Amino acid sequence: MTEAVDLERFFPHPPADVWRALTNAELLGQWLMPNDIVPVVGHSFTFTTKPMAEFDGVVHCTVLEVDVEHRLVFSWRSNSGLDTTVTWTLRAEANGTLLRLVHHGFDTADPLQRIAFDAMGGGWRGHIADRLAATLDRRFGVVLDAPPDVTGTLPAG
Repeated sequence: MTEAVDLERFFPHPPADVWRALTNAELLGQWLMPNDIVPVVGHSFTFTTKPMAEFDGVVHCTVLEVDVEHRLVFSWRSNSGLDTTVTWTLRAEANGTLLRLVHHGFDTADPLQRIAFDAMGGGWRGHIADRLAATLDRRFGVVLDAPPDVTGTLPAG
């Protein structure tokens, strides 16, 4: 059985700014991980981070779908057996952008994938979404009248 991290967060920035934070390698690296993303279907890129346990610290990705300022889909594979897909969907709201993350394909019957599933869901709810918000504020300016909000569910394991 596969499961997905499925979360939403509102950012008080227009979709164009949020899109840049997702698809510009320098900005994406400020809040997620160093990378060499180019938002072109078929482009292969990597994220790099600190190795731990069986994970060598490299996430291999390929851009699968691009709908500028609306949707970005890419594969997410690691040497530890993780073979998943990340989908970012942006929806304009009156004062900003509702960003939805669906990271699916986790085989949570596999202990390593269960750990990855739990860590990624918890990370997005906590420091990762906050780091994205801080990157947007630094790069595009702070918007003071926005409700910080993370919603979504992680299925019970």
